[in-house]
Parts: sequence; C-alpha cells; structure tokens
Amino acid sequence: MPRCFWCTEDPLYMAYHDQEWGVPLRDGQRLFELLLLEGFQAGLSWITVLKKRERYRQVLFGFDVQRVAQMSDAEIDELMLDPGIIRNRLKLEAARRNAQAWLELDDPVAFLWSFVGGVPKINHFADRSEVPAVTPEAEAMSRGLRKAGFTFVGPTICYALMQASGMVMDHTRDCDRYSSLGSPAP
Repeated sequence: MPRCFWCTEDPLYMAYHDQEWGVPLRDGQRLFELLLLEGFQAGLSWITVLKKRERYRQVLFGFDVQRVAQMSDAEIDELMLDPGIIRNRLKLEAARRNAQAWLELDDPVAFLWSFVGGVPKINHFADRSEVPAVTPEAEAMSRGLRKAGFTFVGPTICYALMQASGMVMDHTRDCDRYSSLGSPAP
C-alpha cells in the first residue's frame, strides 16, 4: 500500500499512519493525549514517542487530565527515573501545566478545532515538498494556547497536532489514505 513519505517500514509506524494519522478526532481525552505526546516529541522523531506511547499511558494515568493536572513534584521526580519515557523535566512539568490549562478552558475540543473553523481542512498536496511545517492556523493555535497558559506548544507542534488529529488532512495524493480521508482534488 502506498503511504506518505514520512512513514517508515516500522509496523508500529505503519499502523499509526494507516489507522490514526489524519482521522478527525474530537474525543477530548485522546486530543489531550496527542497534545502532550506532540510536546514530548519536540526535538525528537515521532517514532521515538510512538514507541513510548504505551508507557506514557501507564505513567500518566491513561492521560486522565484531572490526574495529570494534580501530579506532584515527587511524582515528576519519579518519572525522571523511568527509562520507558523521555526523561525531560521541562516536558514533564509542561504536561502537568498543560493539563491544568486544559481544565481551565470551557471546551478544549471546540477551542482546538476553532483554529480550522470547526471542520477538517482537506489539503491536496502532490508530494512532500508541498507539505508545510507551519501554517497561519498553527501559528494562531500556538498563540491561543500560550495565552491560555500552555507550554511546549510552538507552531510546529501545533501543526503536527492538527495533522495527527485530522484538523488538517495532509496525506499526499500518492498515499492510499488520501482517497479515504480527502475529497477529490479540485
């Protein structure tokens, strides 16, 4: 099956590409999980985070936003010893802060989706050279999240979140998933 340029032959990566990436997601807990995972990915490859996702689910209480928001400094200290996750104190503290900020939003799902007008933006890119790393919508999301108290939410992270959660559909036209998630090219 033809896949997007970034998808390697790793079975975990292929399953993620084929089943999750670019599928519109409006489940608050899963969006919260993606937001944190995208932050953990900063400076690393996505496959690194993907391989650690199950461990993150274990140590971050299944991404229960209430529980993550209440993590103590001692719990973060303990996580810093866990080889199953990315041991970066700033990222772990950001996870807690982002959970607190998430809880302060009236409707976090609607807030995130508002940056694309509430509906998926379908792109029709022919190849990797056309796929941006950042868009004006991602820059606006980054500003909005930072204003709301979030950290590790730069425009590149926000665009990756938009792509992963199907807010934008960036499967390229040569990818098998394009036809099932995108509309016909104009």
